[in-house]
Amino acid sequence: MIFETYSEKETYELGYKIGQECKPGQVYTLIGDLGVGKTVFVKGVAEGIGTKEYINSPTFTIVQVYDDGRLPLYHFDVYRIEDEDEMYEVGFDDYLYGEGVCLIEWADLVKGLIPKAHTRIEIKKDLDKGFDYRSISIEEYK
Repeated sequence: MIFETYSEKETYELGYKIGQECKPGQVYTLIGDLGVGKTVFVKGVAEGIGTKEYINSPTFTIVQVYDDGRLPLYHFDVYRIEDEDEMYEVGFDDYLYGEGVCLIEWADLVKGLIPKAHTRIEIKKDLDKGFDYRSISIEEYK
């Protein structure tokens, strides 16, 4: 499915709707250029899950854990990963196969570690349609 949003608020709201439907063990990969709105989308998902903590991109820590919602949320940013093996150092498998929901920004950098069953979310800009326009493609793999 492809969704179009025309503001940061709409991108956030789409994430919120997905967050309301999240189930334990789900994995979402987030693909898109810098500044496209991946973290905005994650903030919406987090609120949809019921997380009250402030969400920011875990660029320097690889993973942030939020466990104050109805499900734990594991927010990964693998932008700085140089080798997929680094993910094992942070206990990636424990998060992937845990009771929470994984959101992995820049997941294309660790695609060899992504389970077959996941939801791929790709966010793209199109400046011809406006500065805040986003095309958000959501594809489920089983």
